[in-house]
Amino acid sequence: MKTAFTRCVTLLALTGGLLLAGNATATDRTAPPDGAKAYFISPQDGETLESPVRVRMGLRGMGVAPAGVEMDNTGHHHLLVNKPLDAVDLDASLPFSDHKRHFGGGQTEGELELEPGEYTLQLLFMDYRHISFDPPVVSEKITITVE
Repeated sequence: MKTAFTRCVTLLALTGGLLLAGNATATDRTAPPDGAKAYFISPQDGETLESPVRVRMGLRGMGVAPAGVEMDNTGHHHLLVNKPLDAVDLDASLPFSDHKRHFGGGQTEGELELEPGEYTLQLLFMDYRHISFDPPVVSEKITITVE
């Protein structure tokens, strides 16, 4: 359970990241280290689960830091839910929606309340401004079923 302090820190980090992102342009995208990759620890591709769905996110070759915290080779996770990567503007800040979940507090796991059905999930790791690295640091796309 999140404390009021944790929620406040998360909100401040997210807000700071969004304010900074407003000034970012495509030319500001930075390259990730060679071999950097986001991946799912869980759930696994093809799994059938009940809601809420616990998502555990992994990262290779980089570090995790909250949004708004500028450190080399770090960023934070975003989760694309039924949103293909090619439908995301990688040159702009990623707005929050039901199809784009932010983990701006530097979280590496979280729960999703999902209605029954089939879902595609893909991780997109972005910098402190919610801007994609170039090339993007992404996971494989997985499909899950929620009963």
